[in-house]
Amino acid sequence: MNKIIVSLLLTLGITGFAHAAGDAAAGQAKTAVCGACHGPDGNSMAPNFPKLAGQGETYLKKQLHDIKSGKRQVLEMTGMLTNLSDQDIADIAAYFASQKGSVGAADPKVVAHGEELFRGGKLDQGMPACTGCHSPNGAGNAAAGFPHLGGQHAAYIAKQLTAFREGERTNDGDTMVMRSIAAKLSNKDIEAVSSYIQGLH
Repeated sequence: MNKIIVSLLLTLGITGFAHAAGDAAAGQAKTAVCGACHGPDGNSMAPNFPKLAGQGETYLKKQLHDIKSGKRQVLEMTGMLTNLSDQDIADIAAYFASQKGSVGAADPKVVAHGEELFRGGKLDQGMPACTGCHSPNGAGNAAAGFPHLGGQHAAYIAKQLTAFREGERTNDGDTMVMRSIAAKLSNKDIEAVSSYIQGLH
């Protein structure tokens, strides 16, 4: 009977009780080094560094743990997380999640195609719309750990989509959701949807 209950809890994802809750106030004090690339409040000014402000706490924690363990390779982050505890990571994630993200602008030359992909996918090729996981306004689904995309730098989104497509980024799980989707995107598609996302709010 106990095995059944444990299986149900794991299946439903009710394992959060084993993880420390993040403290945003404590996290702010732990983000001084992060601010050099990501901005003091998580709104990076450099298009190659992602905006972390307003990102879902669950997603941030997963990415930080994946980077720390080497499951996700990010050259610029090498050694940055080595000495952080699980509580430190939870606090940092809570701080950036509590900040308001900034929004960029989409390139008017490609925005129509980008919107078409984001809202409609490529159904003839079996690619669903981005809105299914990331919501119509790009806010994501924090509870499910699907990232907030709206306002993110186009250059960063394009880099990640290309990395998923080429198999250089693989931390989307065994179901390979992002790798499967990105495999159906051409370079022009990636440019268009990335630009659209940059201006989405």
